[in-house]
Amino acid sequence: MSTTAVPLPAVSRTGITILWLGIAAILIGAVAWALFLSNPPSITLTTERAGTGAFPTAEQFVVVNYEGKLADGTVFDSNQGVPFPAADGALIPGFTQALKQMQVGGRYKLHIPAALGYGERSEGPIPANSDLDFNVEVVAIRTREEMQQMMMQQQMMQQMQQGQAGHGQAGAAPGGQ
Repeated sequence: MSTTAVPLPAVSRTGITILWLGIAAILIGAVAWALFLSNPPSITLTTERAGTGAFPTAEQFVVVNYEGKLADGTVFDSNQGVPFPAADGALIPGFTQALKQMQVGGRYKLHIPAALGYGERSEGPIPANSDLDFNVEVVAIRTREEMQQMMMQQQMMQQMQQGQAGHGQAGAAPGGQ
């Protein structure tokens, strides 16, 4: 068996430089991935008062009292007795992640980095790229069926109140007589 020798052309300095630049770029990309992309941003959830019972499932609603603030302390939203779905995609990702780690009766401080909040878009009083801080108290965890019943009861009560208000006004004499 014979071997045929094939002459290889000499590699120029420019070629070697390009080769090393390519290797350096790959190494920089690998380091950046290792430092940033492999450690995605995450929420910080601090328990101020532990709750009890089961954690909510994606099919349930978590009824909460909450206050949301920007990093400078500006309150952008607050409410009492609000039901939020624990399903992925229903809320900003960071809030959904946190709800799944909360229990009834618990009080929590929550920090959501911008990437798990509204990201690069503004939303009402929340500027783009804003980290969000919440104080959250879990009042109850409800099933979808329980939430539908509660909503129907509230609608019936509102209709009854509107009917009574309308009936009372119809019988009133003008000028208070």
